[in-house]
Amino acid sequence: MTTRSAWPLVLLGVDAALLAVLELFFLPLRLDGVILPRLGDIPFPVSAVVAAVTTPLLVIAAAKLAKPSLSFVPLLVWVVVTLFVGLAGPGGDFVLIQDWRALVLVAAGALPGAFVLGGKLGGKRG
Repeated sequence: MTTRSAWPLVLLGVDAALLAVLELFFLPLRLDGVILPRLGDIPFPVSAVVAAVTTPLLVIAAAKLAKPSLSFVPLLVWVVVTLFVGLAGPGGDFVLIQDWRALVLVAAGALPGAFVLGGKLGGKRG
């Protein structure tokens, strides 16, 4: 891999890190009428939906723009940043909230990305 073909992978890693931080910060959103519509003040992990869509797309883009064997980089960056910032956030605070939404975020980001990664490493085209 030349240095020219490494740039897309670096940019996808930066994108994965930024998405992880934003998804963590928007995880506590509720359907209370402030940002999301008012529907009974229930928690709604919209960040998990974003993670479920964007993480596989990052893996697919990494497989197309770099070697398929390096398509794990955006997923690895997303998981590391999510866990590091979530558990040792700014000022030592827990950004990853301690309820079911945290599990949904991690599962929704990691599992679809891992399935796509397995398909790319297994040689499937698509």
